[in-house]
Amino acid sequence: MTFAPELLTRLRSMSVVEALRLLELYWKRDSDFQPVKNQNTERLNVAISGGVVELLVTGPKWFDTRAEKGGGGGAIDLVMHFLRLDFVAAVKRLEERL
Repeated sequence: MTFAPELLTRLRSMSVVEALRLLELYWKRDSDFQPVKNQNTERLNVAISGGVVELLVTGPKWFDTRAEKGGGGGAIDLVMHFLRLDFVAAVKRLEERL
């Protein structure tokens, strides 16, 4: 299956916060977090599957601190990681919510 390049570009550049809103996941910004390397990095706690995932987020890039896994592919990588979907299913899930 192929997707429009514009769609993929939009999803890859989408901020993590926007992607979480699209997925309708509950998340909370950690107001006590002090970034070390990049001052634009924030820590988000995301409720999913009965647990909480701690993400370090800078724009479309994210890092799951507990799973020690990150993604630079924006919303697509995030959906693949959180929902355990393959690329095609992740893009379809996001596309239907835009």
